[in-house]
Amino acid sequence: MVIDSEEKLIESCKNLIEAELAWRRSEDWTNQDFEELSEKIFDKTTITLSATTLKRIWGKVKYDSAPTQTTLNTLAQFIDFEHWRAFRQDQFSKNGKSFLTENGYGSKEMNRTRGKKTPKKSSIKTYWILGSFVLISIMIAFFFVNSKRKTTDLVLSDYKFDSKKILSSGLPNSVIFDYDASAAPFDSVFIQQSWDSTLRKQIPKKHKQHTSIYYYPGFFKAKLLIGKQIVKEHDLFIPTGDWLPMIEQKPVPIYFKKEEAIINGQLSLPISKIKSQNIDLQPVAPYVKYSNVRDFGDLTTDNFIFETSLKNDYREGSSICQNSEIILLWEGSAINIPFSAKGCISENNLYFLGKRISGKEHDLSGFGVDFSDFVHFRCEVLAGRAKFFINNHLVYQLDNKDQKEQQSLKIVGIVYRFKGTGSVESVKLSKVDG
Repeated sequence: MVIDSEEKLIESCKNLIEAELAWRRSEDWTNQDFEELSEKIFDKTTITLSATTLKRIWGKVKYDSAPTQTTLNTLAQFIDFEHWRAFRQDQFSKNGKSFLTENGYGSKEMNRTRGKKTPKKSSIKTYWILGSFVLISIMIAFFFVNSKRKTTDLVLSDYKFDSKKILSSGLPNSVIFDYDASAAPFDSVFIQQSWDSTLRKQIPKKHKQHTSIYYYPGFFKAKLLIGKQIVKEHDLFIPTGDWLPMIEQKPVPIYFKKEEAIINGQLSLPISKIKSQNIDLQPVAPYVKYSNVRDFGDLTTDNFIFETSLKNDYREGSSICQNSEIILLWEGSAINIPFSAKGCISENNLYFLGKRISGKEHDLSGFGVDFSDFVHFRCEVLAGRAKFFINNHLVYQLDNKDQKEQQSLKIVGIVYRFKGTGSVESVKLSKVDG
């Protein structure tokens, strides 16, 4: 393929990234895939490209502006080039075109100089340029090797990291992080709220405190990073205390009181109440979320039954698939159960304590449902074996016995997510053995 424009260079870079990842086709990537790619890019380059930025690059989000030079440099570094210029020169070299031609100097520009006698270059100037290039290359190599050595040689006991919540429960909740990163060999010091690399903030290494706001509940692993290396991390539990209804949006969700979403004994957020907050349901509807994050006693991942009845109440325009999700939160892990209209099951993904089962590669048709009425769902897990029932029919089962570390985690939360809006009629948690 002849590279003759910046757009084609970007396309070529994307192809190389996709080849290195060896995932499924990028057309089928979900938001979770872009979040994971963002994490991988940071792990390799120590530069954060958000999932939204990556979705713009891959054409998932409409955006008219060209990528910034920082973005292009980071993408090039992810596939082992020093910067975007080096990637461009490599592509031009492989495709047999000169650097001038590939940067927009067409044949007319070249023809103006054809047949003219060009001045002979000064050999002294040539040697000076080559010498400078070699010197710069040595300095870059020295910096890279030295910074890499310093990162891998970090003494973890030199660092301290702790936190305290402002509220015992409820959202939003501010957290004060106490840290000591004065031993860091360079200034790339970060605090990350959770697994999500977009919630990472660079902090001064000589300071001792940093505050963050948590807008969503859950069980998190807060991290202190030097460069891309995690030197300290600890558990951080942000509970709701009771049911918390909200509409997801960034950076701050819209919260409702529990009483506003209890209608005839059901959890429900009517469309009229959503619109009263000036939230548009078209062209793209938001997610409505009901969260109950707290201590559920001694219920663990190796022995429980979860039963519920739910319904997605919105089926208009782009929400025709009625995508919905139940998330069971555990200490450091989760079970995500997808639901959708029957014709949309290809986009469903089941997550079970570290295992990802893609609807592109597995038969998850049983999670395609008719939401014209409430759907009864039951999940039974005993000794690492899970069974999923919908309307009393077994639709899927899996074995998780090989992941011993995931088999005795305490449950800490129940979350429902509905594209548009939805209702929950009943919820029950119990043990398999009574």
